[in-house]
Amino acid sequence: MERGLLWLPLLAAFFWLAWQGSKEYQKIEAYRTWAEQFDKAKYDIYAVLGQKGDSITWGKPTPKGPIKLETFSLHDVQEICLVVDDRTIDTEKLPEKGRAIELEFVFREPTKSVRIPFTEIPLAAEWGKYLQRQLHQIKSELIE
Repeated sequence: MERGLLWLPLLAAFFWLAWQGSKEYQKIEAYRTWAEQFDKAKYDIYAVLGQKGDSITWGKPTPKGPIKLETFSLHDVQEICLVVDDRTIDTEKLPEKGRAIELEFVFREPTKSVRIPFTEIPLAAEWGKYLQRQLHQIKSELIE
């Protein structure tokens, strides 16, 4: 009987892990359905992001689908910065670690910006570089 009581916490931990895995799978499946409408999309535990043309849509992943969705146009963006631990980082000199990793979109309105969280610095840097190229392409088309 004592041995059975020792196994009980392990059994509870197993069921809790299985439940968490099921919730994460549901999030990923909901994201997969949501992401079909975009040209390029990303998923991580902090945020989902989708890009279609010059529109960026982002929100928080849940098992029922992304929530708190916001959309903005790259036409309204003045600058895109990689921010790690509240410091702007050069994408060519990436730090190895960071607690808060975000892409910051600074708009033409001086008080407005959007920060999209990421789990990994290299992933945020690649998205930052990609979107920066898109932003430069949009600006060059406006000049012509």
